[in-house]
Amino acid sequence: MRTRTGRASRMPPDERRAAIVEATLPLVLRDGPSVSTRQIAEAAGVAEGTIFRVFPDKDALMRAVLERGFDPRDAMAALATVDRSLPLRERLITVVEIVQERLRGAFGLLGALGLHRSPRPPEGWDAHRRDEANEAFRAAVADVVAGDGESLRVTPAEFAHTLRLLTFSATHPLICEGRPMTAEAIVDVLLIGMAARTSPTPGSPTPDADPAGTPVASHHARTIEV
Repeated sequence: MRTRTGRASRMPPDERRAAIVEATLPLVLRDGPSVSTRQIAEAAGVAEGTIFRVFPDKDALMRAVLERGFDPRDAMAALATVDRSLPLRERLITVVEIVQERLRGAFGLLGALGLHRSPRPPEGWDAHRRDEANEAFRAAVADVVAGDGESLRVTPAEFAHTLRLLTFSATHPLICEGRPMTAEAIVDVLLIGMAARTSPTPGSPTPDADPAGTPVASHHARTIEV
C-alpha cells in the first residue's frame, strides 16, 4: 500500500518482510536468482533500501522466498475448504489438485534457483517440527476421506499417506519423466487399488472365475482329471 506521496506506508518489520517475500516469489519463478533488488522494490512498492532494513542481504531474501515456497499453510487452508458433501472421487480429485499445485510451485521454485533438492530447513527448524507438519498434512487429507472410510480397505491415514507418495512421484518432473499424471488418473489408481473388497453379487463372475461363472481352479481341476 502506498501513501499519497508515493512512498510505501509504514508496516511492522515482520509484515514488511512478508510483503517483500510475496512480491519476490513470482519474480524468482520468472527470472530466477538474477532478479534485481530494484525489480523487487518496484514490485513490492518500496524503496530499494527498505529491502535491506528487513533483510541483511539478498541471499537472506532468497532463503526467505524458498521457505515461503515450501510453506504448507496455503495448501492446508485449501484442504479445509474441500466440500465434504461431494462424492468421494470428486473430493479426492480436488485434494490431489491442491497437492499438485503446491508441489508444482515448489518444484518450479527449485528449478528457477538452479537447485536439485529441497533447501535446508530454516534456523530453529528441527526434525520433530518437520514430522509434525507432515503429520498435520496427512491428517488434513485423511479428514477429507474419513466419511467414506468403510469403502476403503485401509485406514484414512494410510490412504492419505499413499495419496501423498503417489501424487509426489506422479508430479515430480524427473520422477515422472516429463509425463505427469492428471489428478483424475491418480485418484482412479488409488480408488481401484485401495477400495474395500466386497462380496460378489450372486451369479456374477469373480476374479477367479471364467466368463461362464465357473471357478477357474475347479475348471482346471476337472481338466486335469479328464
